[in-house]
Amino acid sequence: MAPGEIEKRLADLRRQMDRNGLSFYIVDGTDAHFSEYVAPHWRTREFISGFTGSAGVVLVTSTQAFLWTDSRYFIQAEKELEGSGISLMKMDTPGYPSLEEYLAENAEPSQKVGQCASTLSISRFNQLSALLASSCASFVATGDLVGSIWTDRPDYPFSSVRALPLSLAGLTSADKLEKIRAHLASCGADYTFIASLDDIAWITNLRGADIECNPVFLSFLFIDSGKAVLFTDRKRFDSETLETVSQDFIVQDYNDVFFVLGQLVHGKAYYNDERVNTLFKEILDREGSITGRDFSTDMKARKNVLELAGMRSSHLLDAVAFVNAMSRIDFSCVDGRYKEMDISALLEEERAKMPGYREPSFAPISAFGEHGAIVHYSANDSSNAAIDKSGLLVLDTGAQYDCGTTDITRTLLFGQAAAEQKRDYTLVLKGHLALARQRFIRGTRGYQLDVLAKQFLWMYGLSFFHGTGHGVGCCLNVHEGPARISPAMIDVPLEEGMVLSDEPGVYKEGQYGIRIENLLAVQKDIKTQMGQFLSFETLTLVPYERRLIDLSLLSQEEVNLVNSYHEWIYDELHDRVSTGALEYLRQSTLPLGE
Repeated sequence: MAPGEIEKRLADLRRQMDRNGLSFYIVDGTDAHFSEYVAPHWRTREFISGFTGSAGVVLVTSTQAFLWTDSRYFIQAEKELEGSGISLMKMDTPGYPSLEEYLAENAEPSQKVGQCASTLSISRFNQLSALLASSCASFVATGDLVGSIWTDRPDYPFSSVRALPLSLAGLTSADKLEKIRAHLASCGADYTFIASLDDIAWITNLRGADIECNPVFLSFLFIDSGKAVLFTDRKRFDSETLETVSQDFIVQDYNDVFFVLGQLVHGKAYYNDERVNTLFKEILDREGSITGRDFSTDMKARKNVLELAGMRSSHLLDAVAFVNAMSRIDFSCVDGRYKEMDISALLEEERAKMPGYREPSFAPISAFGEHGAIVHYSANDSSNAAIDKSGLLVLDTGAQYDCGTTDITRTLLFGQAAAEQKRDYTLVLKGHLALARQRFIRGTRGYQLDVLAKQFLWMYGLSFFHGTGHGVGCCLNVHEGPARISPAMIDVPLEEGMVLSDEPGVYKEGQYGIRIENLLAVQKDIKTQMGQFLSFETLTLVPYERRLIDLSLLSQEEVNLVNSYHEWIYDELHDRVSTGALEYLRQSTLPLGE
């Protein structure tokens, strides 16, 4: 980006603010469905600030601009905001007010705060309206002011849509609609309106490609006791898929949603006011309406038998690709022969050879040396570091297969390890193992398990500040709710069939980063007089970095866990990996100490 471009864009936006009588304007960079990752058309946060992370909010005033983002992006944001005139506000960090606190303190009586209505949720509109009313300021939903200055804005995304076979989905769309209608009846609602793209993809058993790495398509969905109306472009479907979809859904054009929905609504609504935008407020926000998490979000999180089988298959394919790729690398080479992007490209090349591979499940993180301390670092042509000395490379990647979705992180050693690096890796590994082996009683929430992954780091005065575990979709988004493993007190119990990550780490700015990630499926365990217990099934089949493990820090139980895991990996993969990868696999899975 040319020097001064961000300042010019901010100046253009301020002129639009003046025309609309606004003293403050919020740009959150989401889409009309509140997707975590968005198509280029909606990357307004990046356009106005230059910040490329997937989470953050920009606030523009008449003289200043601020970006709020979380700890995953602190280092990245500082680099990307440099020279832009935008100040970084570190979320959940002492000394930094939240956006709400800043507005409450700085918005004066009669001043207006605005945000684009199409990317503003109904719940957020209500929250900020109440906050600002207390200081006699006002909050208004506006037109798309960023869009009015974005002259070369990308078009809306459009992709063809494919049907997921029942052998992978496990339930027909009719089955899913029946369950949703039962939930509607039980809560006394007459209909529901769904805007979450991955929920709609799951309910319809359809997959698209409107958002890179996320197999979803632009759509809205109305369901009542007698009909289901899917709002999307009919041109997405071939004749066979449209015929199948039309058995359960009336297909209407995406852009007709406001007009048609106004004719469909009746009685009492149920909708997720955190995922439906303010443009629908007048239609849905009526007396007696019920708000809550979409029923499908919980249903989708609890994978059925066939979905879990597909997830296991996808991880087996992914492990073969990973081992084949790693076997082609000379880890003793630190002469600059390899660069960060070479490593992730090599893995992508091997994944592309696997049957049913479609695309990455997110942009790869291949971060060497000090780049590894940037939690969500993404290498590009200008930052692509050469591996020209001994050091650690954090490789966080994932894939979309026809049968499932993967997400794996391994920290790889090039050259020789320093004692501190081995200690830190082993402390991260100990927490990773502690979480994976834990048995817990039904009803346990993720925040009750979070400390398991941090306990050993804490003993050495270390920690990490991103979530320990996120939900993962099946042939869907790599991040999905509602369950998480983190300090956030999310009142969602872990339930059988949920798939979550286990990814503790440690990050030392200017030195290195370490992260280890497997995916785990919640499974039923023993039942006692105390109740039903659950545990985790490990889905990921990739060896740990044996050369970074300090045996003196492991208990015998932990040694046995690693050895058993490696033995399982060898048994599953030795007949599947390429001939040239067999020796790498054997060496990587030897018992610790050999």
